[in-house]
Amino acid sequence: MSSFKGQYQYSLDDKGRVNIPAKFRKALPPEANETFVVTRGLEQCLFVYPLDEWKKIEDKLRGLSMTQKNHRLFVRMMTAHASEGQFDKQGRIPIPAPLLQTAGIQKEVIIIGALDHIEIWATHIFKDYIEKSSESYEQIAETIMF
Repeated sequence: MSSFKGQYQYSLDDKGRVNIPAKFRKALPPEANETFVVTRGLEQCLFVYPLDEWKKIEDKLRGLSMTQKNHRLFVRMMTAHASEGQFDKQGRIPIPAPLLQTAGIQKEVIIIGALDHIEIWATHIFKDYIEKSSESYEQIAETIMF
């Protein structure tokens, strides 16, 4: 089981690759086979799942009813641009252009550990998301943690 924590700033290279932090690469279990799946996330970020965690997501997606319009739409949106790949010797993974466009990523990114997956955000979009949050960290903690 993967456990990703922390926040890192990187730049996208000219070939659309981004570095996966060494701590995150080391956190991969052997079942992940050094492979990630990058797909559309929520709030305009990208989700990056180690292969073993992605298989769990696929199981959940398979459990949705294809007779339900929203289920079909969600499966299509999540899987349409999902891209599987291994990191290279420099620890970079390629991100397909349609995903970069969806996430508004041009150059600077923030990479966040989100326990079972990694999130990649355009730096300016992440900062706006946090600043425009309607509740403070403390208010959220009161409602879900205690």
